[in-house]
Amino acid sequence: MPVEVIYAAGHVPADLNNVFISHPERGELIEEAELAGFPRSFCAWIKGIYGAVKHMTDMKAVVAVTQGDCSNTHALMETLQCEGMEVIPFAYPYERDYGLLRAQVEAFARRMGTTLKEAEEEVRRLDRVRRKARRVDELTWKEGLVRGFENHLHLVSCSDLEGDPEGFGGKLDRFLAEVEERMYDGGFRRAADLVRLGYVGVPPIVPELYDYLESLGARVVYNETQRQFSLPFDTRDLVEKYRRYSYPYSIFYRLRDIRREAARRRLHGLIHYVQSFCFRQVEDIILRRSLDLPILTLEMDRSSRLDARTRMRLENFVSVLRKGRG
Repeated sequence: MPVEVIYAAGHVPADLNNVFISHPERGELIEEAELAGFPRSFCAWIKGIYGAVKHMTDMKAVVAVTQGDCSNTHALMETLQCEGMEVIPFAYPYERDYGLLRAQVEAFARRMGTTLKEAEEEVRRLDRVRRKARRVDELTWKEGLVRGFENHLHLVSCSDLEGDPEGFGGKLDRFLAEVEERMYDGGFRRAADLVRLGYVGVPPIVPELYDYLESLGARVVYNETQRQFSLPFDTRDLVEKYRRYSYPYSIFYRLRDIRREAARRRLHGLIHYVQSFCFRQVEDIILRRSLDLPILTLEMDRSSRLDARTRMRLENFVSVLRKGRG
């Protein structure tokens, strides 16, 4: 959602997805939700977010994307409201209508105690940081100097800029300086020497996926959703930025970005990640019918580790792509 509004209002955003997945005991967060009554056959992300909220004692309110994200968010929102948490809704119009989106941003700004104009003044400040993250992405696929997990980590953090844009910008500066040194490191494996993969779908509940792929001789050089978090669009119009942002809209709009980036980054194949009990699993049908690339679909639930079956499937997929590339 438009973090510019939150920063303009003088508040600090925290992406609860990132809070959950980076928690050292994220399995316990899921179990806490189940003890509260969430069914086992329910998305682990939603349960993990619930657990994260319960552990963040300084959380004042939760912004819930009620249209354009997970339909289970509605149930989570109402559960948190029932427990006394203030919940602020935000909705993306399905057809990407500029006027409807502007009305949503303005309503969100009023609820937060600021204005659209003040939020637009934050665009320049936040874009200075996002440009550094986009440089990380460029060094991933164009120069081959950034590993898949590093790309994921720095782009996914753009969702809230870690609650401190200047501090996050400094972290990016230090990482970029480290990457520049790799140009002279003959031992660093560049992407040109590896099978080039794209990762589409929601960020994984098992981040070790990236390093395991590296061990197989493959590298993710395109993280679809994480890249979208960096808002890589040449406009200062706040509403237009979030109108071009692909994640909350239809799969057909997302496909434009996937096709373009797959060609530009010279991908050999795609990994489509789907979370168990998520409606986005059905989108796999459309992806396979619409893209002329080998696709491996990975479904995961709550495990924090790659199981043997998933490792074997990844190994076979990379092996087939390597033979085809040869």
